[in-house]
Amino acid sequence: MTKTVTLAHGNGGEENNELITKIFYKHFKNDILEKSEDSALIEDGKLVMSTDSFTVSPLFFNGGDIGKLAVCGTCNDLTMMGAKPKYLTCSVIIEEGFPTRELEKIVRSMKKELEVNGAVVVSGDTKVVPKGAVDKLFINTTGIGEVRQSGISASALKEGMTILVSRDIGSHGATIFSAREGIELESNLETDCASLYPQIQALIDAQIDIIALRDATRGGVSAVLNEWAKASNVCVEVEEEAIPVQEEVRGICEMLGFEAVDLANEGTYLLAVAKEDEARALEVLQRTHKSSAVIATVSREYEGRVILKSSWGTKRFLDLPTGELLPRIC
Repeated sequence: MTKTVTLAHGNGGEENNELITKIFYKHFKNDILEKSEDSALIEDGKLVMSTDSFTVSPLFFNGGDIGKLAVCGTCNDLTMMGAKPKYLTCSVIIEEGFPTRELEKIVRSMKKELEVNGAVVVSGDTKVVPKGAVDKLFINTTGIGEVRQSGISASALKEGMTILVSRDIGSHGATIFSAREGIELESNLETDCASLYPQIQALIDAQIDIIALRDATRGGVSAVLNEWAKASNVCVEVEEEAIPVQEEVRGICEMLGFEAVDLANEGTYLLAVAKEDEARALEVLQRTHKSSAVIATVSREYEGRVILKSSWGTKRFLDLPTGELLPRIC
């Protein structure tokens, strides 16, 4: 561990994992926390609980704002455990001088996403701090959901299973970067930020046996695949050409020197299913996004690792992202 916290510790990658493991897990260690799922299963597996804080800059961006992000982020974490979001808390830290008109716009965005999820805010807290003590507005949301499909786990992957992605990747990270840097794009690129509960409910209604689910937020697709590979002690073999990426996102990645698989998403998830459910699962996903695709299979070749296979027949390890990447994207 470094002696001080750096921006890299918030990237959702290797440094972030080190910070969580060596400081927070060390002191908070318990059976529920050690499962390292998106949400904690409580009350004998009947309920799930999750919390998240949002510091995105800028507060408003193409396709969303910090309010939409806050509700989607927490509700999606609940949904990734097969649960229906029910109750949320909302805590805000507001900088002195923040326009009330903008605050109300943000709260309206939150209300809209709550309605999509069929959830309600039942408690909250408001703090106002002196100008300069916080950058405009930070939001924390905690959620509780009711489990609709049990048994979903990052540690349940087995050889022969298939991994799908729900849509093209990296658009949230690319959108935030272009908004922050004032880049004018000749396109309609916008964040993928969205509430995922309706999509997951469609999979449940289609009786797809969901093995694992995870929304690819900080650290992107590469972080999720590495977490799954380690949790299940399997090898994930990814077909690089199968990963859907918009051309605008590719262009921004070239500017940044990043890979799209490392960029954050806020409405894109990975789904693991048995091989026999692959076609039906893809059909359900493509009802929402035609860019949904099968991107990987599970093997035993290099246990605990992710392999990226190119169309040229070459292979390389896909590791957890390192470095600062894009701070304050969520």
